[in-house]
Amino acid sequence: MTMAASATRRSNSANAAPESAVRTVRNLWPYIWPHRRRDLKLRVLVAIVFLVMAKIITVLVPYSYKWATDALGEAGGETASLLAVPVMLVIAYGVGRVMMIGFNQLRDAVFAKVGQHAVRRLANETFVHMHQLSLRFHLQRRTGGLSRVIERGIKGIEVIVRFTILNTLPTILELTLMAAVIAYQFSVSYVGVLAVMVAIYIYFTIRASDWRIAIRREMNESDTDANSKAIDSLLNFETVKYFNNEKLESDRFDRSMSGYETAAVKTLTSLAWLNAGQSVIYTTGMVICMVLSALAVLDGSQTVGDFVMINALLIQLFMPLNFIGTVYREIKQGLTDIEEMFNLLGVAPEIVDKPDAPDLDVAAGAIRFENVSFHYDPDRPILKNISFEVPPGKTVAIVGPSGAGKSTISRLLFRFYDVTGGAIRIDDQDLRDVRQTSLRAAIGMVPQDTVLFNDTISYNIRYGRADATDEEVYEAARMAQIAGFIETLPRGFDSEVGERGLKLSGGEKQRVAIARTILKAPPILVLDEATSALDTHTEREIQAALDTVSRGRTSLVIAHRLSTVVGADEIVVLEAGEIAERGTHGALLDKNGLYASMWERQREADEAEERLRIAQEEEYALAKAGEDADPDRDRDRDAAHEPDAERISR
Repeated sequence: MTMAASATRRSNSANAAPESAVRTVRNLWPYIWPHRRRDLKLRVLVAIVFLVMAKIITVLVPYSYKWATDALGEAGGETASLLAVPVMLVIAYGVGRVMMIGFNQLRDAVFAKVGQHAVRRLANETFVHMHQLSLRFHLQRRTGGLSRVIERGIKGIEVIVRFTILNTLPTILELTLMAAVIAYQFSVSYVGVLAVMVAIYIYFTIRASDWRIAIRREMNESDTDANSKAIDSLLNFETVKYFNNEKLESDRFDRSMSGYETAAVKTLTSLAWLNAGQSVIYTTGMVICMVLSALAVLDGSQTVGDFVMINALLIQLFMPLNFIGTVYREIKQGLTDIEEMFNLLGVAPEIVDKPDAPDLDVAAGAIRFENVSFHYDPDRPILKNISFEVPPGKTVAIVGPSGAGKSTISRLLFRFYDVTGGAIRIDDQDLRDVRQTSLRAAIGMVPQDTVLFNDTISYNIRYGRADATDEEVYEAARMAQIAGFIETLPRGFDSEVGERGLKLSGGEKQRVAIARTILKAPPILVLDEATSALDTHTEREIQAALDTVSRGRTSLVIAHRLSTVVGADEIVVLEAGEIAERGTHGALLDKNGLYASMWERQREADEAEERLRIAQEEEYALAKAGEDADPDRDRDRDAAHEPDAERISR
């Protein structure tokens, strides 16, 4: 039963392959023949003209070779004047070959812009499409594998575009012209031999190439897996070091590369078999035709020039024949590489705007959740009939235990997902009825985990509004209470923050996030546990900056540390996806319910943290007072308390 199932899968795969290839080529055609680009279409036509001229000259060149050979034979030991004719024919032969090569090069030069335009356009569309896909897709993706799919797809586009227009049709044209010349100059029997040889050659090439494509897919999968593991490991460099697991990571990567090595060896071995088989088939056909011509020369029906000409024609024929194998292999491999990219482009965005959806019109900025329900999985509801309102210019906080659904609320407000029940409205406009770009333009976000671009501090702050001036960037940094720190850096605002901002501390990254939100100047502000990962001292400094940002704006604060929301106009307490309590800080403490118990636990934790901090400061003060004049110890202590500015500079 297993063998039958395997055979069925292979049969289904074989039937699906041609259909998949046709679909991929059909998808690619608009990029080869771009709509509304008459200049590129003209380039395609001019390239085809050069191509046809090159093929005609290619077929005619062996005639000059034949005539030169016959002329030399007739001239024998005659005078120099008689030798002028074969010499001129030899020169003509050389000129013909130069013209053939020249037209081919002109064809490639004219078509280059068409091919590169197709590569650029499809690569850009893929990049744009990736940003249009839902958050659910990106949470499930593997960044390294995804980047490899796009990289191979882009290369595959160039291969397919070049070979489709510049090689497939020309090869067919050259074979047709060659067959006509051989039939005219020699006889139909030669054409018959060549037809059988070409048929066997093409059949063998296609079968062998299909076999190699399966190996190529296996190699691509191993390559993607290895690249995914490498990228994932490097992105988690610190975690690898924390747990001393360099050996584990190298072993995982090496196992993936082992699969790639095996598939690569199979690929190269299969290529050797393919080339050997093609040579045997071609040589057999060539020998038969040469024997026929030699016999004809012996009986006087052909000249030596004819013998030389058939040899030249057969050598000339081998080039397009060999190219058939190359074209088929390259197109099949290119289709394999690009297939995944088109599959990626075929993934439909989960969240889409309605046709002719208007922009969000924010007048007051009131937010209202009306009986909102949501689930990622129908069997596991996250939010259950949540209703609350954030009045214009007021601050409402969402608190609750982990897993209560707090962060899901911010994702729904940004419309990363659509609610499964109820509605979310801003100024009485359902978020599902307005354009997503206008919605997100109206909301500023300071997230819990701030990830920065590997660029300068200035770039990361200006990301809030790309057209902001340097003065506006500085003012935003000043309001976020980070301008002073930036000015102590050797390169100031041009300082690089490193991969994901790792050159900055947690508090510094949060201030950059606050600065770019200030620069964006949105009417609505969402603070998603913006200080939960910080120590108490840093939290107080960041909270002061957040209070500045929130002033006069409609603010939704999702908090883990309750001390950050004591001044909120209303606090909504979530538990298991439902509203357990709501009210002001004082009113909720008076209820002595869930919020009061959470507050008490946090107060005890904060007191313990404060006691530990005081003890550490006292221990450090005593050690400093009792230390002797040991320069090495002083240097070690100074390095341990190195200023942030010096650390960033390094």
